[in-house]
Amino acid sequence: MQKQWVYLLDEVEQAEKAVGGRWDDVRALLGGKGANLAEMVRIGIPVPPGFTITTQACNTYLSSGGNFPEGLWDQVLQAVTELERQSGHTFGDPKNPLLVSCRSGAKFSMPGMMDTVLNIGLNDETAQGLIEMTGNARFVYDSFRRLVQMFGSVVMGIPDDAFEERISACRLDAGAATDAELSAENLQQLTDAFKGIFRHYTHTDFPSHPHAQLKMAIEAVFKSWNGKRAVDYRNAAGIAHDLGTAVNIVTMVFGNLGNDSLTGVALTRNGTTGENRMEGDYLINAQGEDVVAGIRRTLDLVQLKTDMPDIHAQFEQIARRLEAHYRDMQDVEFTVEKGKLWMLQTRSGKRTAQAAVRIAVDMAEENLITRQEAVLRITPEQVDFFLHPQFDREARAAAKAKGTMLAIGLNVSPGAAVGIVAFDADLAEAWAKNEHKAVIMVRPETRPDDVHGMLAAQGILTSRGGRTSHAALVARQFGKPAVVGVAELNIDIKQRQMSINHEIIKEGDWISIDGTAGEVFSGRIATMIPDIMDAWLMKLLSWADGFRRLGVRTNADNPEDARRARLYGAEGIGLCRTEHMFFEARRLPHLHKMIMTDLPIERREALDALLPFQREDFIGLFRAMDGLPVITRLIDPPLHEFLPDHKELSHDLTDLKIRLKHADTLEKVDTLLQQINEKAHILKRVERLHESNPMLGLRGVRLGIQLPELTTMQVRAIFEAACTVAKEGVEVHPEVMLPLISHVNELISQREILEVEAKKVMHEQGIEIDYKFGTMIEVPRATLVAHQLAQHAEFFSFGTNDLTQTTFGMSRDDAEAGFLIRYIGTGIMPENPFATLDRDGVGELMALCVQKGRAIRSDLECGICGEHGGDPKSIALCHEIGLTYVSCSPLRVPVARLCAAHAALQDHCSCAVEGIQSAMPV
Repeated sequence: MQKQWVYLLDEVEQAEKAVGGRWDDVRALLGGKGANLAEMVRIGIPVPPGFTITTQACNTYLSSGGNFPEGLWDQVLQAVTELERQSGHTFGDPKNPLLVSCRSGAKFSMPGMMDTVLNIGLNDETAQGLIEMTGNARFVYDSFRRLVQMFGSVVMGIPDDAFEERISACRLDAGAATDAELSAENLQQLTDAFKGIFRHYTHTDFPSHPHAQLKMAIEAVFKSWNGKRAVDYRNAAGIAHDLGTAVNIVTMVFGNLGNDSLTGVALTRNGTTGENRMEGDYLINAQGEDVVAGIRRTLDLVQLKTDMPDIHAQFEQIARRLEAHYRDMQDVEFTVEKGKLWMLQTRSGKRTAQAAVRIAVDMAEENLITRQEAVLRITPEQVDFFLHPQFDREARAAAKAKGTMLAIGLNVSPGAAVGIVAFDADLAEAWAKNEHKAVIMVRPETRPDDVHGMLAAQGILTSRGGRTSHAALVARQFGKPAVVGVAELNIDIKQRQMSINHEIIKEGDWISIDGTAGEVFSGRIATMIPDIMDAWLMKLLSWADGFRRLGVRTNADNPEDARRARLYGAEGIGLCRTEHMFFEARRLPHLHKMIMTDLPIERREALDALLPFQREDFIGLFRAMDGLPVITRLIDPPLHEFLPDHKELSHDLTDLKIRLKHADTLEKVDTLLQQINEKAHILKRVERLHESNPMLGLRGVRLGIQLPELTTMQVRAIFEAACTVAKEGVEVHPEVMLPLISHVNELISQREILEVEAKKVMHEQGIEIDYKFGTMIEVPRATLVAHQLAQHAEFFSFGTNDLTQTTFGMSRDDAEAGFLIRYIGTGIMPENPFATLDRDGVGELMALCVQKGRAIRSDLECGICGEHGGDPKSIALCHEIGLTYVSCSPLRVPVARLCAAHAALQDHCSCAVEGIQSAMPV
């Protein structure tokens, strides 16, 4: 039996049967656009007759070197015959012609990334017949010139600028401000001129046979799946490259038949804010590409209520019905042909992070979706975007006061962006990737070919386009601040400059844009990280907290970070790195003295001087974390890290000796000799501390055993601080962590000494504090002897940066700067193990460690600290192996809360994960 490559839009049940009934598989077969067109037909929405060529046909075509699969063309011709029956028109008939569109449609929406050809079927004969049918020569030649241009650029690869330059010249000659003002005669001449351009570039005439047009257009859409802009988009969006695209052939309906016809694009909710209010753009007497390309200034959808009140009411009813059916905000395309409304597309609408969160929360409260679905629909990247920079309020006010605000456009994608102006996508990408410059890409309007520059840029600014333009959709998709439709912006591409209200800005000059307010400034404006106290996000994260099992703590070394993390929902401190506290200017001299001396009394003096500083640090942390646990890791790095670099010291010493030779006074000689002696003393100490592999040398618990007075001082500071704030009424839960344990005797030795000091402090202070001692798991041996360690530790904390290094036997700094890039690029490693936990190696060791530890101590607290604690995939693994908590930087806490909920919900019901990417029709 021959494979079915083509499905009519009213054959969705047949497609479901072919793939086993799952809607996600129907979307994979018919593409998102084809599946949704078919679904609209099924539920009685007015859709023009059409059919879909499957993604399987595309993949077969591409894998066979560009040959149609067996039987495909015959099935296309049969489907065209059915369209003729349904529409009452005949494809290629000069007296009663059928015209069709040819559009791409992959499983996941990729706006503008692949190709479209409209008005297929027009030639000189059918054009004449259409004129006789409609009595509207202007409409016919407007459609014909569009076909020649789109076919030329999409199918034959003719530069679009060749056509655009001729249109501009035609408007100029006719004295027309827009294409809509061109007469039928102007458009007929333009069509002939476009045919000439086609002939000039291809050395062949424009194909007149409708079936040849259709076949070539289908092939062009197939090929566009592997086009650069589509590949760039998929790479950025994380879409697989083997899905292929479907091709949708749909009977043309015309929004350019006169003033009773129009075309438009709309979102069923605000795509920028998420407000439950439809927004969109439309144009009277136009075709669809006019709206999204920004060629003409569009009308706001609100105006449709005045222009065509009955159509507006019908459209609003359909839009709400589609939103309820798909249980998600919809992005719809529509055309009105001589007073009749047709729906041409519906899909889940692109939205900003803020809009995504508000829409999910509102829909849950409207009972369209569950709270679980609301949480699953929000991605970690969307939560992270709430922490993207905004303009500093004072800096913005100062800029306005100075008069550097140039213009206001449409605020289509929020956030602040500061960068140098680049007028084309290639330059934007080159500056950003090769020269590491911050770039704002500025264009009259963006096109699909610009996507690589948009992805590389910090922000996007256009002079044309509306809220549903290409620039707006892509910017929202990828979280790029964008301002579009700045009418005052005049761009001179040839001169590589732009002017706004008489101010000239050249390529390479700095500008600042605010996608939240729609404002454009000259120069640079300082940015700030905003607070995330968005009401909808707070509500969504509170729901997430109710679903997750993993706790979320933070890595914080100072009270300010601790307070910020707690505001963001942290449930304690999972890692306080005490060594970071020593680098403060007032403390470093005392630490240097402690390291440099060989005399116990001098070391004691230095440590006594450091004690008050450490105590005050911990007092601040305990106050900020009132009622929550605080894990403090005792000093971990080797001591040489606190001293000047060996090469730097050697260079300085050589320089001083040279200066000594040229000293011309005794005073200078004495001063230089003193400096030389000091440098030489430090250099000698650095050389004594030198190790061939310091990261595996005298550090962590080994340093504490070597210098017990150092870690004893730290424990005293921790417990003196805890007792002090406890007396104030603060609830404290100190947890002391010993780093780099590899043998149980190291833990026993240090714990005995340190616990004696802790009890001594509590006795001196006359107060008992609830505390824990635990260990950091950073070497494979520790995971293998976890059952021994658990007898002497109340908690484990995985230091996965070092555990990854020691498991793989590689230095992170050296690997990431060298061979690891090649490993990932060539697929030797699927991803960077220092960014995402290695499930098969490090993950297995962690799981074994938890199992062994809890076999001895069932209530053993197990957590993870460091960068992996904020990585979504790593958090999911931590949930799987049963960790108690993850700990991450303050700014990643909201992301970790969401990811922990995702892990729990997906674990509870694996089918719920579908809610993240797409909604299923009800």
